[in-house]
Amino acid sequence: MITIGNAPNGLNINDGYGATDPAALQRSVLREKADLGVALDGDGDRLMLVDHTGAILDGDDILFMIMSGQDEPVKGIVGTVMSNMGLENYCHKQGIAFHRTPVGDRFVMEKLMEEGLSYGAEPSGHILCLDRHTTGDGIIAALQVLSVMVKRKVGLNALKQGFIRYPQELVNVKLARKIKSLDDEAVKNAITEAEAALGDNGRVLIRLSGTEPLIRIMVEGRDAVQVKQLVQSLEDVVQTAYGANA
Repeated sequence: MITIGNAPNGLNINDGYGATDPAALQRSVLREKADLGVALDGDGDRLMLVDHTGAILDGDDILFMIMSGQDEPVKGIVGTVMSNMGLENYCHKQGIAFHRTPVGDRFVMEKLMEEGLSYGAEPSGHILCLDRHTTGDGIIAALQVLSVMVKRKVGLNALKQGFIRYPQELVNVKLARKIKSLDDEAVKNAITEAEAALGDNGRVLIRLSGTEPLIRIMVEGRDAVQVKQLVQSLEDVVQTAYGANA
């Protein structure tokens, strides 16, 4: 095992390493020709994985691999509004209930307990395995994935086969002023038009950040070109209505 980013000085938490910045891990996996890389954040509750090709596997991938690697069928899992639609569609095809919550691992936890389920995650890397622990823990989540690899005798890349991720675009618009809601009529109309264009093959999510003066815009769908066009159009409308650079 090769360890990187393990020289804390009290000031460099998450600085250039770990789940919030896995680029160094990607380079290290490729340089060392490693089978995989494991990235935790500073307090160890977030996890990202890197496969042998240097590709990042996020919380959606990890949740899929843990869920699909169980010996007994999983009756349901919990994601958030940011979870990829491809994961939801996979669950529906397999007869697995898929529940969405607002962003935040505490909401995922609440829903898991409410539904009596074990597995939930945020794409950002908060993974909950309530059959193993009472809170999110990156090390425990990583061990669950490794155990599936050993059981199936396959590499990390093979474990995510079957999860067809929808193209997704995410942009942020910096706010010019503090607002409580997205009540601009042009923005509302743009959202309605984008949703109509996507139909059942995609979705639009525009929300105020809970931690920064930003509006987050997410569009996902089957057609990558359409997704990119729609997110750019929405960004322009939101920027005109609320943006700091309007």
